[in-house]
Amino acid sequence: MQDTGSVVPLHWFGFGYTALVASGGIVGYVKAGSEPSLAAGLLFGSLAGLDAYQLSQDPRNVWIFLATSGTLAGIMGMRFYHSGKFMPADLIAGASLLKAVKVGVSMFNRPH
Repeated sequence: MQDTGSVVPLHWFGFGYTALVASGGIVGYVKAGSEPSLAAGLLFGSLAGLDAYQLSQDPRNVWIFLATSGTLAGIMGMRFYHSGKFMPADLIAGASLLKAVKVGVSMFNRPH
């Protein structure tokens, strides 16, 4: 495994993000009976988990994550804009945006 130069390897942030997204979908289902929340949480959580695994194998393999987090940030950002509620839309949109920035910064800071 290659060192990415950060104190905590990037894929560990990815596994944390995966848990946040998947648990958000599960909580949405348990609290509100929302099957779309469950489906979206598990779908996007699975994609984020796949990306975290890929990052653990090769830190340059970020494309699935960028697509997943960008899509989720956009969708949840629009939900927050329309509802004005922090939970869960703003939390997930913010986490997606922060993760995308973290991945982007690490891409530009790595040696070519």
